[in-house]
Amino acid sequence: MGFGSREEIVSVFDSFREELDANNDRRERIIKQSREITILSKRTIFLLHRIATSDNKQDRPDAVTDEERNIRSESDDSLVTAERKLQEIRKKPLKQLAIDIPSQSAYWQHEKSITPGIQEYIEAVSYMHFIRTGQLIQYEEMKKWLSDDSGVLLIPLPFDEFLLGISDLTGELMRFAITSIARGGGRAKAEDVCSFVRKCKADFERFTPYVRELSKKQQTTKQSMQKIEEANYAVKLRLAEFQSSPDLLDDIAKRSITLPQRRPMDENNNGDIETD
Repeated sequence: MGFGSREEIVSVFDSFREELDANNDRRERIIKQSREITILSKRTIFLLHRIATSDNKQDRPDAVTDEERNIRSESDDSLVTAERKLQEIRKKPLKQLAIDIPSQSAYWQHEKSITPGIQEYIEAVSYMHFIRTGQLIQYEEMKKWLSDDSGVLLIPLPFDEFLLGISDLTGELMRFAITSIARGGGRAKAEDVCSFVRKCKADFERFTPYVRELSKKQQTTKQSMQKIEEANYAVKLRLAEFQSSPDLLDDIAKRSITLPQRRPMDENNNGDIETD
């Protein structure tokens, strides 16, 4: 086949240029929306941590004061606020992201740009679900959080993406458990969380041969589980030496724990927990 006129060749290359420019613009918009979803989801997780550790009196059910009732009421209000923030993510940046991903092929083309925001959003939703129910969110329930008001899925949710998102939850649960002990009154809560994380690790292990990057996240889950176990062990060891009032026991527990710290969020990091 021979070449056409110069104008025809230029026209063909102009169409290539326009297509490449449009694709690059779409990619930039996707990265921007994914980053916004990541930042907003992390802020919601920070809020959920404050809620989760604001009422640690479950080890002392008889010690319910007016102040504690007020704290629990404020926690309920904050939980509603957290849910509203997650709904805003679904209705704004997530919906905007869906405009640039009209098909399955578009999703897989831009998967690497989409994944960070979606996994962080799944982590935030699953953490809120755990605080409310004490259970792991199910796949079908998570799909509702990625759907519009009429129930139509905004973007595809592959099962491996769901697994990778909820695997990140164990790191937040580690912080939740240790912070609960360190702030007093959360010893039983920390033991429940430890059992939950241990079960998650066992259940996720069967999927590691089939889901890329899950084995790496399983190593992080193992580290989180060990940190919770070590904290619980340190507390039990100290408490075995003393039999006193709940307030004194809480004080002993606090001194036995080193609280995990988060790096401040900036353009170079996403607020991950600093670990030894």
